[in-house]
Amino acid sequence: MHLKTSMKLAPITLENAAENVKKAFEITQSKFGFIPNMYRNMANSSGAFATYLSGYNAFRELSGFTSAEQEVVFLTISQENNCAYCVAAHATIANKMSGVPAEVIYAICHGEIIHEPKLAALSYFTRRLVQSRGLPNESEIKEFLQAGFKEEQVLEVVLAIAVKTISNYTNHLFNTPIDAAFAGNA
Repeated sequence: MHLKTSMKLAPITLENAAENVKKAFEITQSKFGFIPNMYRNMANSSGAFATYLSGYNAFRELSGFTSAEQEVVFLTISQENNCAYCVAAHATIANKMSGVPAEVIYAICHGEIIHEPKLAALSYFTRRLVQSRGLPNESEIKEFLQAGFKEEQVLEVVLAIAVKTISNYTNHLFNTPIDAAFAGNA
């Protein structure tokens, strides 16, 4: 049984943010035009927020995955962790910014078959890594590699799981309201 909780900590604002958080908020505000509710909640812990941003940026910049592949990883993890906020956010980014085909987004969000082989292999491997708590079997790793990914990218999926665990769990704890920018994919 899944009970929704709601933390009582107030969301952090630009006005009351710690200096390191304020800088991140300002960058986010200028880049996207708003500060996501998730960031505002997560910033109650400067360490969690800094760790999230560092890992997120490292995954985006260094993983070797295309933008579409990154969204498949993030969306799959968020779906597997049952995080409505991150599913809505990553479905929006996948659709509007990363060029993920609509049928792939739909398939991930509804547990259906992905017909694009490389993205299917990536989503499947990501899901199995989450489900197995980092203990995939040899054939699952082999299938991932045969789809055209590198062995180092197994660790990049681990990084993405760590990042999404921070955000997904934060959203569970706060019952984070989905931002208007993502509401179309809720």
